[in-house]
Order: sequence, then structure tokens, then C-alpha cells
Amino acid sequence: MSSYTSYKSLCAAIALGLSVSTLSFNAQANGEITDQVNHLKDHLGEYSEEVTWLNDKYDALVTRYETDGAKAVDTQKLLDYWEEVNFHSAIETQYIPLYATIWQNIYGIKTSIENGDDAQQVRQHQQALTQTFWQALGAVKLAAHYQDKGVIDKVKTTDTAPTTGPAVITDIEKRLDKVVAKYAEQLKEVATTMVHDTYMERFEGIEGALIEQDASLVEALEKDFNVTLPQAIENGKSVDEVRGIIDDMKQKLGKAQTLLEKAEQNRKDVF
Repeated sequence: MSSYTSYKSLCAAIALGLSVSTLSFNAQANGEITDQVNHLKDHLGEYSEEVTWLNDKYDALVTRYETDGAKAVDTQKLLDYWEEVNFHSAIETQYIPLYATIWQNIYGIKTSIENGDDAQQVRQHQQALTQTFWQALGAVKLAAHYQDKGVIDKVKTTDTAPTTGPAVITDIEKRLDKVVAKYAEQLKEVATTMVHDTYMERFEGIEGALIEQDASLVEALEKDFNVTLPQAIENGKSVDEVRGIIDDMKQKLGKAQTLLEKAEQNRKDVF
């Protein structure tokens, strides 16, 4: 897929309301989500400057590695740079798949340096990160446009449970996106806890209604939540492999959502 096609797909995703801004966000391990994320348009200049600063920092660090080797590089800086900027929260709250990819690329650089990989390989990770930063900035600019038009809801700082079966499915899918993001941050315990909580707090509440529609589908999703996904995280599978498992779960959840929507419509027709 070309970068232009990827960008068009990204735009379409946000335009169709796939932004996770309707999720609730509390303080994260890497800093607090502030109300700034509800006023994106006012901070676009700042975000652009931060992306340029980030790219310069990562480029300089990789250049030092190319010139002087691992002894000249503090890989902790790779994490510190990203956690230092306000743009971090902007992309986390507006398009979490790219947020996860940013972390994946950062750790790609970090792991390559610590393993003593060829400088060209490290540079490839850095170039991928640069591209992702610019894609993320584009996503935030687009989100700012829709936020300004009132299309995207404000980011919530308190948790509000969904009240219908189909809405629960949508919430589960968004929570699973966050699992990928936290796993990409190498926060395995956090990711595992999120999987468990999503199953207990969301999926179990709709199991009864789903079993009436498709018991085998419920059984497959139970295995995904309790075995397949937790084991992949525990065994240190790649971010792409974990994302693949979640993509497969989303296909099943999409089927579940259709079944619940039909069931709700049938109940309305009866009354």
C-alpha cells in the first residue's frame, strides 16, 4: 500500500468516526491527559513544532550511533523524547492505532541499538518513525477540523459504561486498540490487565444475549480473551502478531454486533 493510499485510509477512518476520542482516558503511566486534547485547533502550531523537534532528536541520536557506536547513545532518551511532548496525548486520544505504531517504531530503534545491529537497520526504524510522526500530525490536524465542527466528541476523563449491546461491542473494540498500544509501549502487565478487565467488565455482560444467537461465536471469543490473546502477550509475540489476533477478534465482534443489533430490532418490533 502506498503512503498516499495509507493517508487516504487514515483520513477515511477518522472521518467515519473511528477516532477514539469518545473513549475515557485517565492519567497514564507516561503523563496526564489534559483538557488540551479538547482544543486541538489552538495547539496545532505547537504540535507541528514538536514533531519537527522529535524528528531532529531521533535523527541526531541515530547519527551518533552511526558515527560512534552504542557507547555514545543513551537509549532511554528514545522514550524520554516522546513522553516529553504534548503531541503525545493528542495522538493517543485521537487515533490510537498510530499511537501504537509510534511506540513500536521507537522500541524498534531501541532494541536494534541495544543489540548492536547494523546502523542501516537502525536508520530504517528511525525513518519509519519519522513517517509515522508525520502521519500522526496529519491525523491530529484532521481531528482538529472535525472537533472544531462538532463532529468528534470531547475526550472524557471519567468512565461511562455503554448501555446497549452494540455499544458494548464498539467499546470493546476500542479497548482492544488500547491493548495494542500498551503492549507496544512494552507494558505487558498493563496490556494483560486491560484484556482481563475488558472481558469481565464488558464482554461478560453481553454473553447471555449472544449465546442465544450464536453459542460457538461466544466460545471462540472467550478463548481469544482468556487464552489466545493473553498467551501472545505473555510469550512476547511481536506487536504485529498481537495486532493480528485483535484484528481477528474484531471480525468476530463485528458479527456479534450485527447479531445484537438484529436482536434489539426484533424486540422493538414486538413492542
